[in-house]
Amino acid sequence: MRYIIVCLMGLLAAGCGNKYSSLSDEIIERPNHWDVPKPRHGKLTEKEMDMARIAWKYFENNFQESTGLVNAVNNYPSVTWWDAASYLAGMTSALELGIIEKEEFDRRLIRFLTTLNTMQLFKGELPNKAYNTQTAAMVDYGNQPGEIGYSALDLGRLLIWLHIIKNRYPEYSTGIDSAVLRWNFCNVVDETGTMFGALLEKDKPVQYLQEGRLGYEEYAAKGFQLWGFDTSQASMPEPYSTINLYGYDIPYDTRDPRKLKAHSYVVTESFVLDGVEMGWDLTSDKTPHDSNYSNEWMAEFALQIYRVQEARYEATGIITARTEHQLAGAPYFVYDTIYTDGYAWNTISEVGEYLPQYSAVAVKGAMGLWVLWDTEYTDLVFDHISNLYDREKGFYEGMFENGTGLINTFTSNNNGITLEILLYKQEGKLLTYLDNPPVSLWDKALESPFGYEGQCLPRKTLNKK
Repeated sequence: MRYIIVCLMGLLAAGCGNKYSSLSDEIIERPNHWDVPKPRHGKLTEKEMDMARIAWKYFENNFQESTGLVNAVNNYPSVTWWDAASYLAGMTSALELGIIEKEEFDRRLIRFLTTLNTMQLFKGELPNKAYNTQTAAMVDYGNQPGEIGYSALDLGRLLIWLHIIKNRYPEYSTGIDSAVLRWNFCNVVDETGTMFGALLEKDKPVQYLQEGRLGYEEYAAKGFQLWGFDTSQASMPEPYSTINLYGYDIPYDTRDPRKLKAHSYVVTESFVLDGVEMGWDLTSDKTPHDSNYSNEWMAEFALQIYRVQEARYEATGIITARTEHQLAGAPYFVYDTIYTDGYAWNTISEVGEYLPQYSAVAVKGAMGLWVLWDTEYTDLVFDHISNLYDREKGFYEGMFENGTGLINTFTSNNNGITLEILLYKQEGKLLTYLDNPPVSLWDKALESPFGYEGQCLPRKTLNKK
């Protein structure tokens, strides 16, 4: 998503495909791709509006009136903050596309913000990784009561969507700021701008572990940046290298999973979200939607990830749109990658188990490719997945590559991302700014030397500007 910029600006005389020097041109032929496909843009067709209404059905079915939260998976009353952010994306899109009225949006958002302002925080610091959607109690991933830590990546995505809503609907600015001002940031971003998650295991002290790999890390870091935090280290693409697949140089994080116990997944989702929500722009860039992507390397990497999936289809006949996705049974979740752990097209569980039988065309990944690159291939991908729905439940997670049918599960993440992609087609990048934004509670808190002591708010960063 983010790669193209370099090509668009015509800065690389040798061509985008030849810019990397780590692999020899004598053994690998790199295609030039000066023809950078444009994003799709325009009013939704009747079919696309129908798709948006079907995706919203998921949120009608899984909304919990008692807390304002939505189940992450159909009929399963638990949620993470990544999934909750996808709900906010879906709700905003439903309003903007005319599927729900402002009254319904207000009712849902007020309940959500009430919970965000009153729920218990992990060790009094930050939102726990998971909550019961019916009671707003902290739970583990099995939805059993208990604290398990927090995820910097999930909170980064939540911060992006809270910021988007603040700017689109400033009447909710105070409620949003109040919730975020409850948080203690001292352990989640350090003085180098590195992000840390928290992990609590039985009979062990809390562990704060560096979190994020190329793609996810930089996307989530933008969430903290939008609220004024310095994420210098987390926002750098390094350490990375590239692996040449079908002539395209695919970037991957070089940190060793054998030593650090964190896999590096090259997937579509994080790059698509950055493109759809922030237009592959830096957070300092407040210009409206355009094709001048100020986060150039992100745009270029995204293009490589799109192109290699198209090239795989051309070479094998396998329609390809890979990203993380849910399953209907154990292990319930896989990273369906372009590259990870030294292997191309490697589908693995969170513990690294090789599971090629679960390779799939993910609806959200396919929709992301379709909206960001208008090509014959993405037309084909769209036709492949655009009818994968149950009108009473929303969109299925996807379709298995091996012809064994649909992934028979429905999620907040898939349906929320589908909705925001459709809104992107109609409006362009989703993070927009008011010309004269009102002063916010957050702004005043950062300006004041008093109050919120010991929460490590980004006051020094703000004062430098």
